[in-house]
Amino acid sequence: MKIRQHYLALRNYYPKYKEQEPLEITTLELAEVLDCTHRNMVLLLKRMQQEQWLSWESRRGRGNRSVLQFLARKEDIALQEAQEIAEKQDLQSAISYLQTMDEGTHVLRQQFQEWLSGRFGFHSELQGERRMDILRFPLPQRIHSLDPASIHYSGESHLANQLYDGLVRMSAAGDTISPHLAHAWEVDESRTVWTFYLRKGVLFHHGTEMLGADVKYALERLQTLAPKGLFNWVYMKIIRIETPDERTVRMTLSEPNELFLAFLTTNRASIVPAPNRVQDDALHQQQYSSIGTKPIGTGPFRLMEQVSGVFVLEAFPSYFQGRGFLDRVEVWSQPGDKPLDEAEELASFQVMHNVRLSKSAASRWQQVRQSGMTCKFITVNELRDGPLSIAAVREALDLALDRSELITRLSGDVIERADSFWPQAADRQMDSSESSVDTTIAITDIEAIKERVRASGYQGEPIVLATIPQYETDALIVQQVCEDAGITIAIKLIEAELFKGEERLSADLLLFAIMLDEHRELRLIDLYTSMQHHRKPHMRLLLQKQIADILTERSPLRRAAAFLELEKQLLESHSLLFLYRKHLKTAFHPSIRGISLESLGWVRFRDLWFTR
Repeated sequence: MKIRQHYLALRNYYPKYKEQEPLEITTLELAEVLDCTHRNMVLLLKRMQQEQWLSWESRRGRGNRSVLQFLARKEDIALQEAQEIAEKQDLQSAISYLQTMDEGTHVLRQQFQEWLSGRFGFHSELQGERRMDILRFPLPQRIHSLDPASIHYSGESHLANQLYDGLVRMSAAGDTISPHLAHAWEVDESRTVWTFYLRKGVLFHHGTEMLGADVKYALERLQTLAPKGLFNWVYMKIIRIETPDERTVRMTLSEPNELFLAFLTTNRASIVPAPNRVQDDALHQQQYSSIGTKPIGTGPFRLMEQVSGVFVLEAFPSYFQGRGFLDRVEVWSQPGDKPLDEAEELASFQVMHNVRLSKSAASRWQQVRQSGMTCKFITVNELRDGPLSIAAVREALDLALDRSELITRLSGDVIERADSFWPQAADRQMDSSESSVDTTIAITDIEAIKERVRASGYQGEPIVLATIPQYETDALIVQQVCEDAGITIAIKLIEAELFKGEERLSADLLLFAIMLDEHRELRLIDLYTSMQHHRKPHMRLLLQKQIADILTERSPLRRAAAFLELEKQLLESHSLLFLYRKHLKTAFHPSIRGISLESLGWVRFRDLWFTR
C-alpha cells in the first residue's frame, strides 16, 4: 500500500523525533519531503490520521506552525508492508523489502518469520459446497529449475518427485527396486540390452497417454541437455533406444552397468512427454525448453502456478496410483539453504524437514529419523604442484583437521565425525580384519600438531580450498582450525553449477558433501568419476579400473567390499579426508497420518492425510 511508503518516508526523514514527540512544521515543508503538491499532502495527512499513524494539529495564520506527532512505529508499518507483499504470493520481494528496511538489526526479519510461520500448515476452506484441503509448505531454498535435466538442489529434487515419475522406484532402504511406470522389465545375457514394458492408461498432466515414445524422448533429451550432468556416466552410455511397439522400450548400453536400473529410479530419469507427438515444430521447441518452468509429468501433483517463489501444486485426479488426500500444496521457497533452527513458532507448521527441536518441543512432536545422512569431506587435487604434492604434508593436514574441534565449532549442528562412506560396513570390516589399516592419527595436543606440520616440510604457503557458497561456513571453520595448527588456507567459492568444471582444478583442496541415501552407490560412482580429473595419470587409470569392476559386479555385497577397498586406498594416501556426518530428521504434527519418506528423506505429499 503506497500510503505506508509515504509514512515511512516521513518517519525516516525525521529520525530524531520519537513517537508522540511534537514536531512543529508546515504542510509545504512536508510536501517538499514527499515531492508532492500541497493539495496531495493535505489528503495524505488526512488518510494517515484515519489509520491512526499520526496526529496533526493544524494552526493557521502568519508565523504559526502546525504540530505533527508520529504515533505508529516505523518497524510496525514496514512489517505490515512486507506482510501485504507476501500475501500477494511475492515472498522474494517481501524479504528483499525487509532487507532494505532492517538496517542490519534483523529484528524485522525475525518478526516477519514468526508471522510467516503462522501462514504455513494444513487448513481446509470451502469453495461453494466443495471443501479444499490445503497444505502450505515452507522450503528454505531457492528453486532455480524443475527440469529433471538441470535440477541441482534437494528442494528442487523434492518438488520434481511430486511432479514426475520414473520407470521404476527404489525402496527407502535402497535394497529393492519395484515397478512403477514400467510394470515389468528384463535384461539379456550380455547385461547390455534392457527391455521395459509400460503400464496402460498412465496419463500426463496435459491429458495425453504416456507411451514408449515419451520414454525414448525423455532419455535422449537428457543426453542432449546434460551430457556432463549428474550420473552422466550412466545415461551417456545408452547407445540406442527402440520402441518395438507403443508400450515396449528397449535400451542398449555400450557396456554392462549393474547400476543402470538404480539410475532409472532417480528423478534425473523422470519421464516427460514427447512434444513431437504433436506435429507442430514451434510447440515442440517451446515444450523442449520450458519444462523447467512449466513442468509436465505423470506425478501425483501438477504445477498450476509459480509466482515469486511460491509454487502451487494441485492434486492430479487421474494419477495412475490413485488421487491423494490433499487438494493443493503451496510450496513457499525462500532464499538461503540453511536448516531452520528450533523455535516455538514451529508449532504452526505441520511438517518440517531437517529441524532441530528441544526436549520440550520434541515431546509435542513426532519425529522420523531419515534413512540417509549427509557426509562432508575434502579431496586433494593431486595435479597441483604445491605443498600437498608431498605425502608428509597431506598427512600433517589430515592431523591438523581435528574433527572433534571442527564439530565443536559447528555448535552442535553435526552428530558425529565421519570415517567412511559405509560406516556400518567399515565397522564390521575393522572388527573382522586384523590387517585393516587405521588411518586415524591419535594426536590432540595442538603443540604436537604444530610440530608435525613443521616437520612435514610445509613452508607456510597458502593452500587453496574450493567449495560452493552453500558450504562457506564449513570452509571457514576448516580454515580456522588449520590456522591454529600453522597451515594457511585460502578459500575459493565456486557456484554449484560450475563446481564440476575446470575452475575447481585451480584449487589444492575440494570441500564437498554427499548424501548417503538409497542411491549411495550411484552418488559414490559419480564422486569417484569426478575425482579422476584431479588424480595423477597412473592413479587415474587405477581408479578407472576399480570403477569399471564395480559397475560389472552383480553382487551388492561384493560391490560394497570393492567400494570399501577403494576408499581405504584414498585414506591411506590422505587424498580423501573425511570431516563429519549428520543424520536428518523430519518432525511432524501428531494430526498428520501417512508419513512416508522418499529420496533425500522428503515426505511424499500424496501420502499425507490429516485428522481433525
